[in-house]
Amino acid sequence: MHNIKFWFSRGSCSLATHTLLHEAGLPFTPIETSVLKQETLSPAFSRINPKQRVPVLAYDDAIITETPAIALAISQWVPEKGLLGVSELDKVRALEWMCWLSGEVHGQAFGGLFRPQRFTDEPDQYESLQTKAKQRVAHAFKTIESKIGKSFAIGKSLTIVDPYLLVFFNWGQGIGFDMKAEYPVYTEFSHLIAEHPSVIKALKD
Repeated sequence: MHNIKFWFSRGSCSLATHTLLHEAGLPFTPIETSVLKQETLSPAFSRINPKQRVPVLAYDDAIITETPAIALAISQWVPEKGLLGVSELDKVRALEWMCWLSGEVHGQAFGGLFRPQRFTDEPDQYESLQTKAKQRVAHAFKTIESKIGKSFAIGKSLTIVDPYLLVFFNWGQGIGFDMKAEYPVYTEFSHLIAEHPSVIKALKD
């Protein structure tokens, strides 16, 4: 039996891989590490992940960071679950989604909106950066609206892409987007994913 530990923060992108662990049916120890309380900046957590970010997964003595890498690790432990898709094309699409969601949607669009200080040392530029970042978020949501179906993003069962999309839907609501009016397909999709048993388990940890 392998020893699996998972560091997460409520409301963060760690919900995606947290959900995947429950869907995999693997025993693991969840460790809440609050971003809002700056617990990811503590010396203890920094020794685990010098990047000072969640999610982090420990598999025996191996430390794995970054959502796409953690998702790949989990999917390889339970290949029969198809957590990165079933067909070869499904797996390519899952990687395509993850690269875009982690790099553009999270890192650039929401990153610029939530943390403009990462992009400039001039506080008087924050508002301009955030305005542009919110436009990028809206463009990303428009792209998502055009690409997803009403059940799952890829194939006919849950993959890492589904709870990852749910994260950004929740953030969109949090920053004031009228998701139902502007992105009805994305809204219906997200409501269905939010009711998935593995998502509910992750939210209760």
